[in-house]
Amino acid sequence: MKIVDFLKPELIIEDIVAQDKQEMLKEFSQLLEKTIGLKADKVFNVLTEREKLGSTGIGEGVAIPHGKLRDITELVCCFGRSQKGIEFDAIDGKPVHLIFLLLAPENSAGTHLKALAKISKILKDPNFRKQLLETKGAEQLYQIIKEEDDKL
Repeated sequence: MKIVDFLKPELIIEDIVAQDKQEMLKEFSQLLEKTIGLKADKVFNVLTEREKLGSTGIGEGVAIPHGKLRDITELVCCFGRSQKGIEFDAIDGKPVHLIFLLLAPENSAGTHLKALAKISKILKDPNFRKQLLETKGAEQLYQIIKEEDDKL
């Protein structure tokens, strides 16, 4: 499984405008509606319901908000970066700078978990996280993710 199989360059936000978790989830939801036609309110509701179970901020400045939607037939992934950082109730209490958002079809437990594991694994590398923070441009961010993805 490759992250770039379900992450497209047009689903990358180079610099997230949002100041907090709720605004950030709305920003991603609106991007998904604009680029691939998913209803922003449905995406937002799925993501906020998942966050109520516990923060998807996994520490080290990373969050992986995720959820399942019946409106899709394959995995969808977005990536976004916040230079300022977003308060996200992360497990280490630090602001989040790198966000991979993952949506899966309702009946895809195995695929969904494999994708979450792959994203988590790729983000464990501090050099990779540093590159993502320092790179300019959505296309370059995509290339860095693709190169790291190819290594695993």
